[in-house]
Amino acid sequence: MESDAATYLPWFILREIPFLGNQGFNRLVQAFGTPGKVLAAKPDAWMNIAGISKKILPGSLQINQYTDAAQRELHQITALGIKILTLHDPGFPGLLKTIPDPPPILTYQGHMDPGAPCIAIVGSRNASSYGMDTARYLARRLADMGFCIVSGMARGIDTAAHTGALEATGNTIAVLGSGLKKIYPRENKDLFYRIQKSGAVISEFKLDTDPYPYNFPVRNRIIAGLSCGTIVVEAKKKSGSLITARLAAEYNREVFAVPGSIRSQKSQGTHSLLKQGAKLVENETDVVNELSHLVHQEPVHGIPLEKPVSRPALDVTKKQIMQLLEVYPRHIDSIIESSRMDSGMVSAVLLELELLGVVKHHPGKYFSIVKE
Repeated sequence: MESDAATYLPWFILREIPFLGNQGFNRLVQAFGTPGKVLAAKPDAWMNIAGISKKILPGSLQINQYTDAAQRELHQITALGIKILTLHDPGFPGLLKTIPDPPPILTYQGHMDPGAPCIAIVGSRNASSYGMDTARYLARRLADMGFCIVSGMARGIDTAAHTGALEATGNTIAVLGSGLKKIYPRENKDLFYRIQKSGAVISEFKLDTDPYPYNFPVRNRIIAGLSCGTIVVEAKKKSGSLITARLAAEYNREVFAVPGSIRSQKSQGTHSLLKQGAKLVENETDVVNELSHLVHQEPVHGIPLEKPVSRPALDVTKKQIMQLLEVYPRHIDSIIESSRMDSGMVSAVLLELELLGVVKHHPGKYFSIVKE
């Protein structure tokens, strides 16, 4: 690893220079050929490159002071067995290279499959059960068809998307808004390690970077950049997921949105996307039809696309209640009103249906049908 460290050290030194963003970094490397040649050049030569800010001049005159920090970072990476990808490495994701400001350096744990088409699934952190179930279902189905599911490992929809991909023993990538030593949120620690076994957890930030709020919009461009399309499952009017969708559109990638209840604020953002021309998603077929040239004709893991589901035989009363339910949760008072049955009867029937596994009980006395 010493030879590798020597190769990567110039990349890490350049990253330490204040005010040198990704675009400036990449412009310098493109102009001089390699980070090593950038560091060997005189700072005045840096200033001759179009788009290079004069703010970096003080840092460029004190390269030696950044070397120790870069070496410490590389030492930690080596000790933890973390892998590195730079823009010059052959394994760097091809689609991500094409965005205006690709990260010069990615660190990751797990394995990256450069051949798998990526699809992003994002949405609300405070998701409804409908949103969670939908994200998990779509991820599982798309992963089984050969897609790598990309998300941000946040609470809510992101967690459901990764979980669905893992259930299909498919490939998934989590893009962090923090360094790899700062797992966020903490309750996803187990998910962090599970993802590494069948995919990768990646970050462009230094290992010890905390999950600052301003890191997440920056992280979102990588989610959009890695993916040939982005599916927004649930999002409010002002949502980080809408930033990801906007970036995907700017990168000329497909944008998909899952419709929700017209009464739910959590679907206002997705409905806005649909009004703007996003592709409506009712099931995985809507995604596959748009991206069919990227999909395996058969499920890559040999699991049939549609598994027959046998539902228990129901009497007339149970069937009547079932007909009033949807995958989107409905309050028991509304069910009672529509059924015109006694409240005690409705409660008893819902309990029986729940025990049969065909109805799900949500907090607040909401009920939904279990999707086949």
